[in-house]
Amino acid sequence: MAVLSAPVLITLLIMLLGGCGAGGMAPVDTRNGYGPAPPGFYRVRRGDTLSEIAERQRVGTRTLASWNGLPPPYKIYSGALLRVKPPDGSRPARTRSSRRVATTGSRSAKPVKTSARKPATVAGADAASSGIDWQWPLNGPVKQGFRAGDRTRSGIRIGGSVGAPVRCAADGTVVYSGSGLKGYGNLIIVKHNSRYLSAYGYNRQRLVREGDRVKRGQRLAEVGQAADGNSLLHFEIRRDGVAVDPLRFLPASR
Repeated sequence: MAVLSAPVLITLLIMLLGGCGAGGMAPVDTRNGYGPAPPGFYRVRRGDTLSEIAERQRVGTRTLASWNGLPPPYKIYSGALLRVKPPDGSRPARTRSSRRVATTGSRSAKPVKTSARKPATVAGADAASSGIDWQWPLNGPVKQGFRAGDRTRSGIRIGGSVGAPVRCAADGTVVYSGSGLKGYGNLIIVKHNSRYLSAYGYNRQRLVREGDRVKRGQRLAEVGQAADGNSLLHFEIRRDGVAVDPLRFLPASR
C-alpha cells in the first residue's frame, strides 16, 4: 500500500482520533506549549491539591478522582488537565437528596433502582468477528481501562519500563508515525483492514515509518513516558473510526 498523501493523512487522523486538541486526551496533555483549558477541564497550577480543586468545583474529591482515573493518594501535576465536569455533562445526584425523595413520597411508593451493575468485559469476545488475529502490544499491567463515550479514556494504558519493546497487535500498514497530535506524544497508527486500526502512543522512540508493512508481534517502538512521568503505552483499537474497548479484542493470556 502506498504512503498516504499529507492532506489525506490529516483528514484520516482527524476522523479517526477525533481531534486531540479538542480534548481527546486532555488529562495527559504535554508539559510544553500549554493553551487554555477546554470547557469542562481545569489546568493544574503549582501548589494545587485535588481536594482544593474539588472544593472550588463543588464536587467530591473521590468523584473528581474517578472522572480522571486517579488512584489514591490522588497525585496531580502542575500543567496537567483535570476533567471537572462529568463525561455526560450532568452533575451526579447527591445520595442524601435521593434518599429524601424516596422516603417522603407516597407510602405505597416502592424504591426504584437507579443503577445496575455493568456487565464484565469478556477478554477477546469480539476478536473473531473482527477477522483479525490480535495480540497484546506490551506485556504489562493495565493502568487505566477504556470507557465508552469518554474521549479522555478512548483506549487503555499499559504499564511498562522505559525502553521496553512495543509490538504490533496485528498485521497491517503504518499510516502514521509522528508526534504531531497533541496529547499522544510519539504516536504510531496501523491500519489492519478497511474497518480496524490500532494506535500506540507515548513512545520514546518510533522504529517504523509511514507506508511500512508490519507483522503481528513486530517491534514498532519503545515505551516512553506520559506527561505525569509514568512509563506506559497508550493503546487504542478503532472500528470504523470509533474507539472500542481493546480488552474485548486482545486475548486473555499475554
